[in-house]
Amino acid sequence: MRRLDGKVALVTGGARGIGEGIVRRFVEEGAHVLITDILDDEGQALADELGAGCTFTHHDVTDEAGWKRAFAYCSKTFGKVDCLVNNAGIIKFAKLDDLAAEDMRKIIEVNLISVMIGTQAAIPYLEAVGGGSIINMSSADGISGANSLTAYCASKFGVRGFTKAAAMELGPRGIRVNSIHPGGIVTPLANPHNVSRADYDKGFRIYPAQRAGDPSDIGAAAAYLASDDALYCHGTELSVDGGLNAGHYYMTMPGAPERT
Repeated sequence: MRRLDGKVALVTGGARGIGEGIVRRFVEEGAHVLITDILDDEGQALADELGAGCTFTHHDVTDEAGWKRAFAYCSKTFGKVDCLVNNAGIIKFAKLDDLAAEDMRKIIEVNLISVMIGTQAAIPYLEAVGGGSIINMSSADGISGANSLTAYCASKFGVRGFTKAAAMELGPRGIRVNSIHPGGIVTPLANPHNVSRADYDKGFRIYPAQRAGDPSDIGAAAAYLASDDALYCHGTELSVDGGLNAGHYYMTMPGAPERT
């Protein structure tokens, strides 16, 4: 039996990148998946590729009415909803001095407010099936800070805190709320200049894994949290970051990787 047989999931930002990795793994594990995104062509192409267990709908996660339509569509199409993955997000690399207030507000709205709205919208559907799983995409940058990502870090720290509070409220109602903290995953958002994989990996030699990660790594983590194997996980922070937040090397001391 596959880990997610019989489950139905709604995955936001599912058309590409980390979201695509999650969608692919969920379908492999037996779930039916509603992909939502504003990238219509990519989302529909992925749904077409994955077949009957998957469908796509346009969805702007900052639109409260859009959330209601997405859940209604998912429930009508597949009969229920067991899992929400709040994955949609945006990022902007900029020096704090140069970051416009408009950009700050947009990052917070997409990365944090949408998670809160989506979680609210999910509650009645998950309660209707006796409980379920909400997985919120934070970041390694929601655990520690990073230059050029001040607003992004603020939004992802917010997701982390919201997840804890929501887990406290919703756990007694049968709904598990947990967060994933990716770090160094090769996606179009994280690699806007399309640096080669070999060169991208070089930037992660200072971490234990010695390389960047792939969307499939996050898909595996999300499949665990969506499954009954994670029934005792409430407010859990699952870091999938190659050791980015584990610590740092003293490069001249024993135990450090060889410099190349």
